[in-house]
Amino acid sequence: MMRLLLVAAIAVGYTFFHFSQPAQVVSPVADVSSTSTPVAANQRIAQAFSQREHGVAVQSSGVVRKVLPDDNDGSRHQRFILGLENGMTVLVAHNIDLAPRLDGLQTGEVVNFNGVYEWNAKGGVIHWTHHDPRGRHADGWLRYQGRLYQ
Repeated sequence: MMRLLLVAAIAVGYTFFHFSQPAQVVSPVADVSSTSTPVAANQRIAQAFSQREHGVAVQSSGVVRKVLPDDNDGSRHQRFILGLENGMTVLVAHNIDLAPRLDGLQTGEVVNFNGVYEWNAKGGVIHWTHHDPRGRHADGWLRYQGRLYQ
């Protein structure tokens, strides 16, 4: 019952945030809480991919497969590809205008993440891996080499 209330509260908060923003599409949010196992979290990401979902709150970890150049159009994002335990890959787009860059990021290392999954044909994107300076969105984070980035 408590879990259902938590999911409902998150959905209401997410809906309020997106209805208050002009020209944005509201998507349902599914919570993968910190009590979920990595297997369950990765299964939820796989489900979101197969169902082409957007706006799915996710928390898991992956191994850095490739470090990509920063995206400097608009808000700057550090980008890298993570391989998940279930064989999927996801792009992480970490806003470095709002949060510190992951210094020394290298392939083969583990990054834990808490953010929002958005579907794309290549596996999806994890974003909102930082705090929300407006306080309207659940804070996300990355953990790399024992340091929390948000």
